Amino acid sequence: MRPVVFVVPGTLRSLTGGYLYNQRIIDGLRELGWPVEVLTLDSSFPRPTRDALASADRLLAGVPDAAILVVDSLALGAMPDLVEREADRQSVVGLMHLPLTAALGLDPKEEAAFGASEGKALHATSRVVVTGRAAVPLLARYGLPEDLIAVVTPGVDPVDVARGTARAEGGDGAPVHLLTVGTLNREKGHEYLMRALGSVTSKNWRLTCVGSLQRDRATVTRVRALVRQHDLDLRVTFTGELEGQALADAFNRADVYVSASLRETYGMAVAEALARGLPVVGTATGATRELVGADAGVIVPPGDEWALSDALEHIIGNADLRADLADGALDVRDRLAPWTETVAAFAAVLDALPH
Repeated sequence: MRPVVFVVPGTLRSLTGGYLYNQRIIDGLRELGWPVEVLTLDSSFPRPTRDALASADRLLAGVPDAAILVVDSLALGAMPDLVEREADRQSVVGLMHLPLTAALGLDPKEEAAFGASEGKALHATSRVVVTGRAAVPLLARYGLPEDLIAVVTPGVDPVDVARGTARAEGGDGAPVHLLTVGTLNREKGHEYLMRALGSVTSKNWRLTCVGSLQRDRATVTRVRALVRQHDLDLRVTFTGELEGQALADAFNRADVYVSASLRETYGMAVAEALARGLPVVGTATGATRELVGADAGVIVPPGDEWALSDALEHIIGNADLRADLADGALDVRDRLAPWTETVAAFAAVLDALPH
């Protein structure tokens, strides 16, 4: 097995879907016997400082010839010249969670700059791995050969079925506990969610928002303002990041999982919810519609707060509907692929690289 070097900005232990995916692949490859190292770049990527690029230059130059470089999408398109240089002596795999040009809120000048640099880097790769089929059309602008792209979607761990709160407390009068998991940023749609909940006539619900409050302070400020504007302070809780047992407990208390995302390439948290038998109210982004299907939840267009509000109104006010959708989620749970399959698929991509 050839040595594999993962190149990631910031800390690998960051609690985002992309970094969790990276960590699971790295751990899984090591369990299969692959020699895997991690090169940590400066956290200023994908907008690296001059010093950050100089440091990346030195780190990459120290990687031995004939290694496999797996470069996270936050770094790949921000250092195209270095990627081209390394591709002359190594196999470079672009690990695309989301193209840089697909981030919401880019001004036209930055979007064009990212497009030029990301395209240059992608054309130097030996293979591109995307973590969801929804990422494939986002790469169409670069004119990559079809056989260059491999789709390797996330897996799930075996977990217990969520106990729920309304069911545990019994009776239709118990508050319905909603859960959403994801960094509070523009892409995750928390602003639409708060406006949608502000229009729900029932007050018999509680929402727990799990996710970082530090990465996008402007969005957090707007979301908190909407909570105050719609008088939701007593029903909405922000926990910040959770992991391990604390995150498992949050899922276990939930009756319904909600995803208001505006852009996803897969939807790892939705899959995690379904693995616990939770019905889902979600937006048609990433693989959410495919994961949820017709029987495990309600899917609405992204950014449509009225459709989201209507879906939430129905599921909060109808215990029979929640029970039926939970049964559907249990059926989906049985079809979800484990992480071992994801790691095996990723390993197969590495195995097939030319030497």
